[in-house]
Amino acid sequence: MDKQQLSKEILKLVGGEENIDHVTHCMTRLRFNLQDNNKADKSMLKDLPGVMGVTENGGQFQVIIGNEVPVVYKALVGNMSQKIPQESSNTSEKKKRNPISALFDFISGIFTPILPAIAGAGMIKGIVAILVALGWMSNTSPTFTILQSIGDGAFYFLPIILAISAAKKVGSNMYVGAALAAGIMHPTITALLAEGNTTFAGITVIAANYSSTVVPIVIAIWIASYVEKAIDSITHSSLKLIVVPTVTLLIMVPLTLIAIGPLGSIIGNGLSGGIQWLFDNASIFASILIGGTMSVLIITGMHYALLPIVVSSMATLGYDFIIPLMFAANMAQGGAALGVALKSKNAKTKSLAYSTGITALMGITEPAIYGINMKFKKPFFAALIGGSIAGALTGIFAVKSFVVGTAGLPGLAGFVGPTFSNLMYAIIAGSIAILAAVIITYVLGFQEEKDSKSSVATPKVETPPTVGGGKAQDQQIFSPITGEIKPLSEVPDPAFSEEIMGKGFAILPAEGRAVSPINGTVVSVSKSGHAIGLVSESGAEMLIHIGIDTVKLKGQFFSPRVKAGAKVAVGDVLMEFDREEIEKAGYNMITPVIITNMYQYSSIESSGHSSIKEKELLYKVKA
Repeated sequence: MDKQQLSKEILKLVGGEENIDHVTHCMTRLRFNLQDNNKADKSMLKDLPGVMGVTENGGQFQVIIGNEVPVVYKALVGNMSQKIPQESSNTSEKKKRNPISALFDFISGIFTPILPAIAGAGMIKGIVAILVALGWMSNTSPTFTILQSIGDGAFYFLPIILAISAAKKVGSNMYVGAALAAGIMHPTITALLAEGNTTFAGITVIAANYSSTVVPIVIAIWIASYVEKAIDSITHSSLKLIVVPTVTLLIMVPLTLIAIGPLGSIIGNGLSGGIQWLFDNASIFASILIGGTMSVLIITGMHYALLPIVVSSMATLGYDFIIPLMFAANMAQGGAALGVALKSKNAKTKSLAYSTGITALMGITEPAIYGINMKFKKPFFAALIGGSIAGALTGIFAVKSFVVGTAGLPGLAGFVGPTFSNLMYAIIAGSIAILAAVIITYVLGFQEEKDSKSSVATPKVETPPTVGGGKAQDQQIFSPITGEIKPLSEVPDPAFSEEIMGKGFAILPAEGRAVSPINGTVVSVSKSGHAIGLVSESGAEMLIHIGIDTVKLKGQFFSPRVKAGAKVAVGDVLMEFDREEIEKAGYNMITPVIITNMYQYSSIESSGHSSIKEKELLYKVKA
């Protein structure tokens, strides 16, 4: 489909010109603010040749196009009878902001960054539990004590970890937030409160223990952000460094101990107790319901609402009932994809189904969900049924997870408890989830389209000829940025986390510049400066997207050093940006570095680093 026709179809399917308040584009997608998002036909849009995906984020309706988005945007605007504003006002954005979406975004923004810390600590606890259960380690030995303390440390000091993450999310000082959490957890205060209620300036302080708690510190940091901003607004710039943190702590630590902490503890204990009651009194029903709908919750983003409950239960009870249901749902999604692989007659579909099915069994379900199961519809419903069946078994046998880890085969260590029976039941439930989804998928079947569209792993778009031409070649991708390497799954944008745009890795920048990761040509630089497209001499098409939603900064804090058409070599400076100011403005700086024509390559290999400097090897793509 040519770009003119594509733009006409998009215009019609978003509800027509009369449904558009304003439209703009970034490096990869058309960004609409619509009068009514429900008037847009998502399913039809997703099926358009040239559209890679559709998502809603921050009130915007986004149609993911890829590198050709400027051409489609120009054609789209040209097809409109009247000029549509290209930028939204703050008022409009606030009006479009759904409170539920905002809440999920807030929860996700707090808990997602800390998951590696608590998952790593949890896995250590799982490994220690296995060693003790096998008799390879005594639970009275100094080695056990040290290893167990490593595992428990992240949970005991969870309020401090959460304070840093929450403060970053709400745009306040992370270190003042950590100091607030440290203040309420100080050993002297802990010992004082352990003796019972006490007083501060004549006001009663209710006894509470804040180690391993979740809700109190999140509420405290949220309120502290307003206190900090209010004090900052009335303080002279020469005194801000001393006055703002001092007054914030003097107000917030006592306020947390007197009011916020006890209230938060009641809420947190209520959440954990409510889940405990539900699984004690209606475990089978709850397990069937959650196990069967977990994948739907993940697609809608509603699963983020479960994160505080999971972490709170783990911290207060020492175990959790929800992670086993996530495990069952993930196994079922993997099983459904494997069922497609067994049933399909299309070689490309079969290959993709096998690879995404195995990935789902490892705990990463998005490629299987979006690339296979939802694509063919019936396998997705087979996975929901498989998750329900396995969920019922986890409810019958009261399967618990004792660590926060990957809800996949690598996370089985988290099911090791005082005895091996819990692990055995988890393995049985997971196996049944896989088998049920495979069998149901195979029996129900699915409709495969005969054209090439149904057999391609990643939706193709028309792309310009590559510089190298001909067959794809192996390509080394060097790091454009110094920082910490993250998997794309941690990028809070489905276009990247679900690998709709392409494959690769993300980097959390430690410095404020990006250099060329390849020898090749700059094909595009976004007007806002936040994204750069390149193509290597061998034909690898790349996108470097600095931060998430940073297009909204309209170029502020970005200074491109190259223009489209420039020839570059590895290490040439492409972009300079003010990392600190962008973060202060409330934007996530995680930067995807991806191959957008990954369908031309067979595999991608990580360099294995966790942190990296610019010009060091980031990953390789194999032809």
